[in-house]
Amino acid sequence: MSVKKKNRGKKPKTAKKAKLKVNINNINVTKKRALWILGFFSFLVILLGGRLFWLQVVKGDGLRQAAYEQQNAHRFISPARGAIYDRNGKELAVSVSVETITASPITVQSNSVSLEFIASEVAEILDLDEEDLLSKLQQKLQYVIIAKKVDIEKGDELREWLKKYNISGIYINEDTKRYYPLKNLSSQVIGFTGADNQGLEGIEAIMDRYLKGIPGKILSEIDANGLELPFSTETKINAQDGFNVVLTIDETISYMADKALEKALIDNNCINGGSVIIMDPRNGEILAMISKPDFDPNQPFAAPPGVDPSTWKGTTEADTELLRATVWRNKTIMDTYEPGSTFKSIVTAMGFEENVVHDNDTVVCQPVTVLGKTMNCWRTPHHGTETFREGVYNSCNPVFVNLGLKLGVERFYNYVSAFGFRKKTGINLPGEQLGLFHLNPTILDMSVASFGQRFTVTPIQMITAFSAIANGGTLVKPKIIKELTDQDGNIVKQYETEVVRKVISEKTAARVRDLLRGVVSEGTGKNANVAGYYVAGKTGTSQTTEEGHYIASFLGMAPADNPVICVLVILDNPKGPYYYGGTIAAPVAGEIIEDVLSYLKVQRRLEGEQIKKDVVVPDVRNMTVAEAKKALKEYGLKPLLGQGADEEKKVVKQSPLPNITVPEGSLVMLYEEGRETETVTVPNFLNLDENDALETAQGLGLNIRSSGTGNAIYQNIAPGEKVEKGSVIEVVFRYMDAVE
Repeated sequence: MSVKKKNRGKKPKTAKKAKLKVNINNINVTKKRALWILGFFSFLVILLGGRLFWLQVVKGDGLRQAAYEQQNAHRFISPARGAIYDRNGKELAVSVSVETITASPITVQSNSVSLEFIASEVAEILDLDEEDLLSKLQQKLQYVIIAKKVDIEKGDELREWLKKYNISGIYINEDTKRYYPLKNLSSQVIGFTGADNQGLEGIEAIMDRYLKGIPGKILSEIDANGLELPFSTETKINAQDGFNVVLTIDETISYMADKALEKALIDNNCINGGSVIIMDPRNGEILAMISKPDFDPNQPFAAPPGVDPSTWKGTTEADTELLRATVWRNKTIMDTYEPGSTFKSIVTAMGFEENVVHDNDTVVCQPVTVLGKTMNCWRTPHHGTETFREGVYNSCNPVFVNLGLKLGVERFYNYVSAFGFRKKTGINLPGEQLGLFHLNPTILDMSVASFGQRFTVTPIQMITAFSAIANGGTLVKPKIIKELTDQDGNIVKQYETEVVRKVISEKTAARVRDLLRGVVSEGTGKNANVAGYYVAGKTGTSQTTEEGHYIASFLGMAPADNPVICVLVILDNPKGPYYYGGTIAAPVAGEIIEDVLSYLKVQRRLEGEQIKKDVVVPDVRNMTVAEAKKALKEYGLKPLLGQGADEEKKVVKQSPLPNITVPEGSLVMLYEEGRETETVTVPNFLNLDENDALETAQGLGLNIRSSGTGNAIYQNIAPGEKVEKGSVIEVVFRYMDAVE
């Protein structure tokens, strides 16, 4: 019983332990919860900190810019694209002022007048589609372009209308568009720009990064709805105009080359066009680069030759490809062709440099067989025994096959590489191609290549290699960009002459030039001869894989003893009566060489040669016959009078008419009052040489304006026709034995 009393009212020890255990568990749960909450909030803090770092540091600049742009509207100011000049500062491509019309549709919609009225009026002023314009103005945007390249007059008209109706949200911004004052001249070199003034072809494309400049902006503050704040001020960030590009080409020389090539293409019916390159061999500068057919860069997407303009759209991908393959194509750097016998000048240099042949070595022009293939001369019968010099003059294929065999495959192709035929020249123009030479050549490959066949080169490769002979043996990279200038004319960057390597010695180069001079004075290049100048060069005629498709070419330099120009003329697929380079390409080169050297004021060597001079016929009408005779003699012209002419009477008519250019010594028929016009029958000049033709013409009271040398092959007025005394007959002379 005492035991029961003692334990009454006391909890058992196990109960205390259980309660203590529960309390400990509660504390642990609370701690865990606190730790989880602490971890969660720590994670949030880290996450927010990271996000804050990302927004303020990593993305800060972009977001600040976005916020700025959200609070500000901006319009772009187009920079003035740099001009393109020739070497003398003549404009080849310029930017003329126009205007770009933009709008903030959100602001336009806030005007008191209706959008329909605004769209109708603006569309009428700018010659736009009204529905299309209305659709643009209904957008929820801050900036749209309405019209580009708007004439200043139209822009002024729109300004007056906006002012009249107090219209806000339509902006007239200064802009420029490209203009090419010389139109087709050197168009593939210069190129053209697109709708956004971006360069698309030629120099415009390859120098676009320098020409285009950096756009400017006009900034204005806007509210949350995108409307301009009423008292905000505009901030203008001026555009940075592009640099000007000064080329090495000469506008006048280019015109001379263009005119001569155009006439040759027509005269010889060259259905694939042609090309001319004129280079200064001393520094690699391109003075002219002409490719036909060509285009007007002011209208680059116009119908090419042979396409009906009424059906031409010029907007499809196929249209663009056709333009790119024809008129946009710069044949001088993109076309490859077999150079034919012009390559013999390079092989001659190889032989002289390696001392395996000399000028007066005896050689034989007769068929040569290599690995079962027989190679003949272009002429039948063959030339037979001759000196190497004569072999060069006659352009004998077997002579050069034997020279190649003496050189051997390894040496031959080492020189091919040294002269630059296995690599692009690197001229600063887009689209340069690479000719194809044998990769693992055999002795037969070399034998055929020795006279310029079964491999291809580009025209720019060929004239660059030839220039190494002209300048004393150094291969120079062709250069077409002279310098960059800023808008004040300060030179920003100059493009220096780049020497590639020494290919042959000066002695070898001089010996080759001497032989090539003989090719023009005595050999197949006689039609390139120019009175008063020593011209050196080589003719070439090659046949393509297409039957009847020939390429006639001439590669020349002048003056031969100290060349200042090299000229390459290529006529592609002539369908006239002649297709030999010596017959149709050499005279074109001769004409170009004479014009260019005269322009460059290179002094002629007289040495007994008769130099043709042209004079402009003066106006002697209303003078007495005696006064007219005296005036004509002062001009180097011969007066021609009717029988019993009265020298006291006044001249009322003359033939040729005033201001016509005629050769010095030409006749001028004078008619005094009361005298009838006298006519004469045109004789047949064909096959006569120049002296006989001139004597025959003047014996009948006619004049001759001649071109070329040799015997007459063409006259512009047919024999038997009646013409007035004093008339000028155009007569073309050629050496018809100067072929190949």
